[in-house]
Amino acid sequence: MKSHYQILIVGGGNAGLSVAAQLLMRNPSLDIAILEPSDKHYYQPAWTLVGGGAFDIYDTVRPEADFIPDRAEWIQDSADKLKPEHNLVVTGSGKEVTYDFMVVCAGIQLNWHTIKGLPETLGKNGVCSNYQFDLAPYTYECLKNFQGGTALFTQPASLIKCGAAPQKIMYLAADNFRKRGLLRDAEITFYTGKPGLLRVPEINKALLEIARRYGINLSFQSELIEINGESKEAVIEITKDDNKDRITVPFDMIHVTPPMSAPDFIKDSPLTMKDDPLGWVDTDMETLQHNQYSNIFSLGDVANTGDTKTGAAVHKQAPVLVNNLLAMIKKKPAAGVSRYDGYTACPITTGYGSLMLAEFDHNNKLMPTFPLDPAKERYSMWLMIKYLMPWLYWNRILRGKY
Repeated sequence: MKSHYQILIVGGGNAGLSVAAQLLMRNPSLDIAILEPSDKHYYQPAWTLVGGGAFDIYDTVRPEADFIPDRAEWIQDSADKLKPEHNLVVTGSGKEVTYDFMVVCAGIQLNWHTIKGLPETLGKNGVCSNYQFDLAPYTYECLKNFQGGTALFTQPASLIKCGAAPQKIMYLAADNFRKRGLLRDAEITFYTGKPGLLRVPEINKALLEIARRYGINLSFQSELIEINGESKEAVIEITKDDNKDRITVPFDMIHVTPPMSAPDFIKDSPLTMKDDPLGWVDTDMETLQHNQYSNIFSLGDVANTGDTKTGAAVHKQAPVLVNNLLAMIKKKPAAGVSRYDGYTACPITTGYGSLMLAEFDHNNKLMPTFPLDPAKERYSMWLMIKYLMPWLYWNRILRGKY
């Protein structure tokens, strides 16, 4: 294995593969390596549908090797230490790799351990989550086995990937209970650390009406802090007027969204924002160039680009980063070449065969791709998310062709 590359991409997920493919399509002579430990690649947006029993979990995974561009080198190893002052990355196996330019797109870290008792009971005792490949099928087991009682759904206050996902599975669960005649026997509560359901006013209003339609109880600025699977009890911390109260809530099933942060090796590096305990990469939100190290760029979940941690955001960020990085290679300043406008999208499943496509920017301004009311639920959008987007992801997006 070589020890130096023109461009080192840290992370072989959606962002890393898309950027590598687009760079090489623009300039096949680039010397690129992708540092990624996993031999599997996952289409994570479908895990909500898996949890709802509407998608096969094995259709969400394929070999990572199938998507490494032919002209890129795959370093199948993890990153352990980042030393940008020396243009150096130390891998998990102890190898040192240097670079001229680096793209950081290492994804997001799920911090299950920060909720007391959660690791010990996750995947059993009615405690489920769609945020992991091996756990998502158990969510549907919980839905199928539910015969009435209390169903809880949680979301932390901090930024998470796919910010609407905790609600998506809740609406699918409510629709599942409705179809089986159990909705009247179900007490569904959403405990979210956020002050609302979505930061875009028009979409938030529509979601409040959907929650009302299903009879879902909403508890804002409320976070799960402890869980006991054996006794089926959840401890919720509720913030009101700067005061914090704790309540213990019994459950028959609970879907947990864990707190998230940048991976530890990012948090422990000089790349993070100052005094940021979550460790997001200190990135210019428009150019995607690092604010201190000009030869480093970042995109995707790990980058400090606001509440835009979705695959749709990556789709818009990747060509911006590619344009700016190629400008840097040509000795041109990256600033002003291309700019990311903060676009993100949340396809929100509101029931089986029903989906609302929310697209917006940093300023909560709607940015619909289609000339349709984005606050309206549609069957056509359900078909797009279930069938078209997985095909596009595997066949076009990861190959830099869309």
